[in-house]
Amino acid sequence: MSSRALFFFALLAFSAVSCFAENEEDPGLVMDFYKDSCPQAEDVIGEQVKLLYKRHKNTAFSWLRNIFHDCAVQSCDASLLLDSTRRSLSEKEMDRSFGMRNFRYIEEIKEALERECPGVVSCSDILVLSAREGVVRLGGPFIPLKTGRRDGRRSRAEILEQYLPDHNESMSTVLEKFADMGIDTPGLVALLGAHSVGRTHCVKLVHRLYPEVDPQLNPDHVGHMLKKCPDAIPDPKAVQYVRNDRGTPMIFDNNYYRNILDNKGLMMVDHQLATDKRTKPYVKKMAKSQDYFFKEFSRAFTILSENNPLTGTKGEIRQQCNVANKIHN
Repeated sequence: MSSRALFFFALLAFSAVSCFAENEEDPGLVMDFYKDSCPQAEDVIGEQVKLLYKRHKNTAFSWLRNIFHDCAVQSCDASLLLDSTRRSLSEKEMDRSFGMRNFRYIEEIKEALERECPGVVSCSDILVLSAREGVVRLGGPFIPLKTGRRDGRRSRAEILEQYLPDHNESMSTVLEKFADMGIDTPGLVALLGAHSVGRTHCVKLVHRLYPEVDPQLNPDHVGHMLKKCPDAIPDPKAVQYVRNDRGTPMIFDNNYYRNILDNKGLMMVDHQLATDKRTKPYVKKMAKSQDYFFKEFSRAFTILSENNPLTGTKGEIRQQCNVANKIHN
């Protein structure tokens, strides 16, 4: 065998060993990642969400919104949870994060896990799994999810607008941003079904009421919206909002799709979803079948939860979810 051939096989063997070692070190996201290091982790998160939901039912909406606002912005790394520092602005303080709250409950879950398994469970896994449990509390499907995410060390506030779809953007732009995460059209339609629960602050919808009412709104729904949002320029700090679904506001179901087909969607993205030829067929299908909605939601939710995570030795396991760990040289 020539020296060149020997060199080639040696290089091939080295590459195989390196690849194996790398995979051993970083298995990526896996089912039941904490089975040895903290076997009760998912049970603790589920129980904490259950307890917090009994105290404050609106927390479920917050957890559901958290996963979208964190994972859609480049990575599921809990960057959303970081407070502002002298060097960087928190994602929580951006205009696009208007109305987000209840972050302290993520910290409560973290504290419960730290009592059981100090320094083991990441804030990014807590964020994802609490969203999953929030869906369950609201009557939605239980979604088996992989774990093993690690926490980022920096805010992504400066790129938030670039990645996070806005409720007033064109459907083409929204579809494109979801496609960049690997989420297809039925997946997008299903994820927006999260608007089945929760509420929308008047700040986000007065442009459809003032100075003139949007003629595309169902006239039977307009009176209720005007009653809830009596001011053309609402106070952002005031408790002025409209329930996303007046029929079953606290139940995660497919009633949202029937509402938007009846022109009762609150935001422009809701209206576009029901009228755009690319999305309307899926809206109609989900309006008819809750099983289909749950199936597509679970699939898209899983893809969202696995968007570019930090695993292995990347990132860190934060001691507190709102601040990065101090680095000791």
